[in-house]
Amino acid sequence: MDHAVPLSGYRQGMSHPHPELKAAPPLPAGGLRVVALGGLGEIGRNMTVFEHAGKLLIVDCGVLFPEETQPGVDVILPDFTSIRDRLDDIVAVVLTHGHEDHIGGVPYLLRERSDIPVVGSKLTLAFLEAKLKEHGIRPRTVRVRENDRRGFGPFDCEFVAVNHSIPDSLAVAIRTRAGMVLHTGDFKMDQFPLDDRITDLRAFARLGEEGVDLFLTDSTNAEVPGFTTSERELNPAIEQVMRTAPRRVIVSSFASHVHRIQQVLDAAHQHGRKVAFVGRSMVRNMGIARDLGYLKVPSGLVVSTKELEKLPDHKITLVCTGSQGEPMAALSRMANRDHVIRIGKGDTVLLASSLIPGNENAIYRVINGLTRWGAHVVHKGNAKVHVSGHASAGELVYCYNIVKPRNVMPVHGEWRHLRANGDLAIRTGVDPERVVIAEDGVVVDLVDGRVSITGKVPAGNVYVDGMEVGGATEASLKDRLTLAAEGVVTVVAIVDADTGALAEAPDFLARGFVHDDTTFEPVVPVIEKTLATAAEEGVGDARQLEQLVARAVANWAFRTHRRKPLIIPVIIDA
Repeated sequence: MDHAVPLSGYRQGMSHPHPELKAAPPLPAGGLRVVALGGLGEIGRNMTVFEHAGKLLIVDCGVLFPEETQPGVDVILPDFTSIRDRLDDIVAVVLTHGHEDHIGGVPYLLRERSDIPVVGSKLTLAFLEAKLKEHGIRPRTVRVRENDRRGFGPFDCEFVAVNHSIPDSLAVAIRTRAGMVLHTGDFKMDQFPLDDRITDLRAFARLGEEGVDLFLTDSTNAEVPGFTTSERELNPAIEQVMRTAPRRVIVSSFASHVHRIQQVLDAAHQHGRKVAFVGRSMVRNMGIARDLGYLKVPSGLVVSTKELEKLPDHKITLVCTGSQGEPMAALSRMANRDHVIRIGKGDTVLLASSLIPGNENAIYRVINGLTRWGAHVVHKGNAKVHVSGHASAGELVYCYNIVKPRNVMPVHGEWRHLRANGDLAIRTGVDPERVVIAEDGVVVDLVDGRVSITGKVPAGNVYVDGMEVGGATEASLKDRLTLAAEGVVTVVAIVDADTGALAEAPDFLARGFVHDDTTFEPVVPVIEKTLATAAEEGVGDARQLEQLVARAVANWAFRTHRRKPLIIPVIIDA
């Protein structure tokens, strides 16, 4: 399908946010407010807050995984600032499916109010409950399935089956006095899914006949023409790997990708291989999926890693995490020779997942590391071993034509994805003035059947760093990057409190900054001049002197060495 002209909607009047937006006014009586706290302008951290009649309904609460420019960060949460003083108004958190970018933030929300009802399908809640157990939280859960209809405060929610890369995914239709919203969650229209559970287009059409006032649609693949390939078309490539690999097969996938791992199990069983799961999250999730019947495991196929040691290499398959190059995941540690499983010549590594934008460098670093040790790496770039879990442009257009929404708000994607999705809606006949391209924190109100952008709320990144939530800041991450790239120089200066002069030569302690015994001699006069000028101007406060010395040494380092180390000044009164 041709959907060029990527800016057509923008030119025709598609609503879009402005950086000068201020706080939104109170919601008009009878209106519906929609605020995404994550998932717009990024891949991950999906969280949307709906407000109506004084109550809040949250759809999804996920995490975003850090990039290389965010060292030390484990995950990134949505910013709860705008709802923190309204926690008692939250009637429920509805989860569309069990991927981390949709459920990973729930434990941190429940830390702030533990009795918020959490609504989801059987598998989604099972994955969540296992995660919450690690946090010491016992949730109040409400299990639903497709075709169920439940009320939560002023929100009447109907759940619709959708196909995705994880079983039990749901779309949700939210009826209010302001109108009906249809939120697809992540979805595609695979006509031959492994579990035979297709996206319920009949329900979409029925809701469209009733009248969808606002359609929130998955934008991830809006730039991709046509229709997303069926999962079943991967079977030949996976089967070929199992059949032709001379030694062990190591498969890396998301720990929640039940469908893909089912294909791996089936192919391994067909070729007489035993399978072991590696990695805590993989073992946990596949155990849950098997116990609930979502993963069909032939008797005797899955064994422990210790049992594998007794088998010849050509009978071994390992399934692990790390397909996105995560530093602490099993596959990355194998590539770095930091894992009990040692990759060797003749091993085949199958990366059965996509490249999430921003992770490319990390993934290729892992591929190079594995190749260095002699492994043959099979990935999306050289074999048909992955299909997306998201609807392509053809499927999105199909849905627009079925639903015929009055207003559209693309969700789940980077800016280019949102804009492309908005363009598709316009091409199917949606009024450009009724297509809203928002970003995290932008307030969108549905009043009298029309949507408009009315303001914004805080929606910054909240970093989880070990046990600290929100402790790391953009400034501290910048310092970490500076430390990694430029090093650090500590300057210890003893200053005469009366004259402001150096009592003795300063000491320099450097790490990561190339130097010898004489490197810092030229900067001593610079420090002396800085202190003398400060004394003349009456500056005697130690904190101010430290800032002046830090600036002087930093300027000298850049002029002399073209480096920008982190400068830590310490001023001591003589």
